[in-house]
Amino acid sequence: MKELAQRLKEKNLKVTPQRLAIFRMLSNSKEHPSAETIYKSLQSTHPTMSLATVYKTLDALKKVNLIRELNVGEDSFRYDATTHSHPHLICVSCKSVHDMDEIYLDDIRSRIEKDTNFKLLDENLYFFGICPKCQNNTNKEQPI
Repeated sequence: MKELAQRLKEKNLKVTPQRLAIFRMLSNSKEHPSAETIYKSLQSTHPTMSLATVYKTLDALKKVNLIRELNVGEDSFRYDATTHSHPHLICVSCKSVHDMDEIYLDDIRSRIEKDTNFKLLDENLYFFGICPKCQNNTNKEQPI
């Protein structure tokens, strides 16, 4: 907790219980939750926190590069505390979002820079498919 508070202070953000709770949840999660999911999961421990506070906090964290906002094609954004560039896998069935290792991008980045003379600064790469869990559920539901 002290480490998270220190990271907020380093970015000149006031350390509040709400900011700490939201940042802690994102830092300890691989789920890439939406603002609504964050709000619902923190209601029991922070009953006075509003959805507006969640959105404002996410915006503040995003502006100082402590979190990354993901647009995965839904009606709302998802959030990730892993801020370095890395690709994501998105299940079109259950809507789960999974991190991929950025090593997969190394060759693509170097080829693009070589072929275009661009100096790449960042990218957002999403792959859409059906996760193993949903594949297994689909296979179990089909008659033999």
